[in-house]
Amino acid sequence: MSHHPDHEDAAHAALRRVRREGRWWWVQAWQARRIWRWALLLAVLLFAALVLVRRPLANWFWNEPQVEQLLDRGDRALAAGRLTAADGSGAREWYQAALALDGDRPQARAGLARTGQAALQQARDAVAAGEPEAAQRALALARELQVPQRDADAVARLLREHQHNGAGFGVLLGRAEAALEAQRLDGSDDSALPLFQQALALAPNHLRALEGREDALSDLLQKARDAAARGDVAQSAALLQRARGFDAGHVDLPASEAALNAALEQRQRQGQVALKRQHWTDAAADFQAVLAARPDDPAAQQGLQQVIDALLAAATREAADFRFGPAEQALQAAQTLGASERALVAARQAMAQARQAERALKTPAATPARRAQSLAKLLENFAEAEARGDFLTPPGRSAYDALREAQALAPRDARVRAAAQRLLPATRACFEDRLRENRVQAAGACLDAWQALARGDAQAIAARQRLGQRWLAIGSERLGRGDVAFAQQALQQANALGIASNAVEYQALQQRLRDVDALR
Repeated sequence: MSHHPDHEDAAHAALRRVRREGRWWWVQAWQARRIWRWALLLAVLLFAALVLVRRPLANWFWNEPQVEQLLDRGDRALAAGRLTAADGSGAREWYQAALALDGDRPQARAGLARTGQAALQQARDAVAAGEPEAAQRALALARELQVPQRDADAVARLLREHQHNGAGFGVLLGRAEAALEAQRLDGSDDSALPLFQQALALAPNHLRALEGREDALSDLLQKARDAAARGDVAQSAALLQRARGFDAGHVDLPASEAALNAALEQRQRQGQVALKRQHWTDAAADFQAVLAARPDDPAAQQGLQQVIDALLAAATREAADFRFGPAEQALQAAQTLGASERALVAARQAMAQARQAERALKTPAATPARRAQSLAKLLENFAEAEARGDFLTPPGRSAYDALREAQALAPRDARVRAAAQRLLPATRACFEDRLRENRVQAAGACLDAWQALARGDAQAIAARQRLGQRWLAIGSERLGRGDVAFAQQALQQANALGIASNAVEYQALQQRLRDVDALR
């Protein structure tokens, strides 16, 4: 069979076309499979996303209208002044409900803030209207909604002032201002400063009450400075003390205290001058004035003790001259100023002996034999009392009593003079022996005899200081063993003997006694 070339060419072309078309089908099929794989993957991802976010999406689609509705209701309740309600229809409740559905909704938070400010305004309005209960409720709501603290505190102050006014605060303040106008500053319950203090206890920041107390204190401190200028330091100190009780930081206090200190120094100087001039009454008045303002002032204490000693010496001297009227006056003045009991006993004994001597001089002269017999008996009594150590006490049986009678009977007798010379050293030796034995009370009796026989003896003055220090030492030791009563007595004796209250030993024992009292 023969083949035509044209037919063969056509067949080959057809075959190539079929082959070519077949390969394209497979390419298309492969590309189609790739598209389906991507589509399947996207479908899976979309399904997973729907599973994960179905509730938020649903909530968003469903809650959005509900939140807007709650916010709208809150706005309407706020506009109507219905800030809170037990049935949930108040602005606070609507805004809190919206916030519960959408915690990030700024409109809900802003609504609550506006509700808090509205509550503050309602509280102010209630205060102005005289409705304290409503004001308290509104203020409590404002604080719950966390309004600024300073705003809430300001409304609270307004409420307290209104309550105080309703309770008579205005009347109390008016009484205080009237007392200030009349210059009744202090000293009674109806004076200015106590009334202002009561008012400020009710309203600590009330401006009128603060200004009134300030004016009253300024006037009181001016009175204190005026008293200091007059030399009335006791009155000045008392006024200053009361002023400090009301306001220890008052601006006029430093100047007033400086004026008092200057006046105290002036009175102290005056007392020393009067003491040197032996003007006992004036000196005592100056020292007592200083002590009334400063009870622990050592210089004033010492000056007053010097006045007391001088008065006791004057009493003894006047009695020796048989001038018993002036002697009694001096003795009474010393007692009034606080002379110790031992010193008073010694002075009285000296006066009693002087009276006996005066009576002896006024009696008819006895026979020489009778006089010698009486003198011998007195000297015998003197010797017996000396042997017992009864130099000054007991009254009527002491060596000093016998010696004074013997001196009145025979002042120039050698035995009497010898007894007098022997008695003074004996009292000194008695003091030293008793002090060495720590028998401070017996040493004090010996010292009194010593001072009675030698007024103004420098050694006796030094002995007083030694005895006072020994009292303090023994008092401190006895306090360590629990003897509080003796320690207190020691402190008193040391003070009477002239130990300054600012001495280290004195202050140490005094502080220990205070500590013991605090523990009781």
